[in-house]
Amino acid sequence: MKVPRPSDAAELEGLRSLPGPGERRGFAVAPDGTRLYYRHSDRTRGPLHAVLSDGILCDGFIWKYLWADLSGMMPVTHWHYPGHGRSAKPSELTGVDIASLADDLHEVARATGDAPRVLFGHSMGVQVCLEAYHREPAKVRGLVLFCGTFGRVTASFRGVPILDVLLPKLTAIANENPHIVRALWSRIPPDMAMKMARRAGDVDAAKIRDEDMLPYLEHMTHVDFPMFLRMLKGAGEHSAEPYLGDIDVPVLVVAGERDTFTPASLSAVMAERIPKATLLVLERGSHAAPIEQPDVVFKHVRAFVEGLSP
Repeated sequence: MKVPRPSDAAELEGLRSLPGPGERRGFAVAPDGTRLYYRHSDRTRGPLHAVLSDGILCDGFIWKYLWADLSGMMPVTHWHYPGHGRSAKPSELTGVDIASLADDLHEVARATGDAPRVLFGHSMGVQVCLEAYHREPAKVRGLVLFCGTFGRVTASFRGVPILDVLLPKLTAIANENPHIVRALWSRIPPDMAMKMARRAGDVDAAKIRDEDMLPYLEHMTHVDFPMFLRMLKGAGEHSAEPYLGDIDVPVLVVAGERDTFTPASLSAVMAERIPKATLLVLERGSHAAPIEQPDVVFKHVRAFVEGLSP
């Protein structure tokens, strides 16, 4: 039976705050001691375990529909990065680079059964999943990579290296004026940010629903800005390119045709370099394609997962 999907912000908040049947919440412990929040559903048993990893600044908005669909197929875990959502802020900012986040992912997976896993990543989560496979390939049976690239994301944001130029300047400003920066960052109005995203074409205005995006726009302002910059720097320095050809599990690469954050061309390059990869380009899809086209996404994800070996 298909799991009913949340239809509005109130229902989504209910999903976040109250565990459903066969669901539990808890904390894993990262190698550096940081408490990592997770949400786990095992209402449907199976030999494989889906682990969902977010983009930077996110606490799960992109998995709103896929969580419900996947939990009808297999055990599923979604977790929060350090300093995001309900996870603790790391004691040292060195613990938010891609390698550390990949190790965190495996600690969460071990805390929720340690079964062979299918890694799902969105945006920066793509890099986290690629690195997690590289570090513990025997534990991974497949990868599903949404709207991301294999590395050096600051050099390819919007198709140009603008973040490589701006990041050092933003970091210097944040270090010199931390209180002012935090105050400004925390006061970005979500409604205004949503209108700007629509006007800029950063989302598919015809398919996106405000209640699906607003949780992200509200959450992002609560993430510590200096920590965000350090995490972004780590993503910009990381690249999985040297080992893409060594990935020996099936991979589904999903790109948005009109993704203004991570151009679909990068997904195409990644799919070409991974031996067992399949590329799916969602027509008119943006960086938020998984919540813009949930039915199309799950149709392909279901076929992919059903074809995996335990």
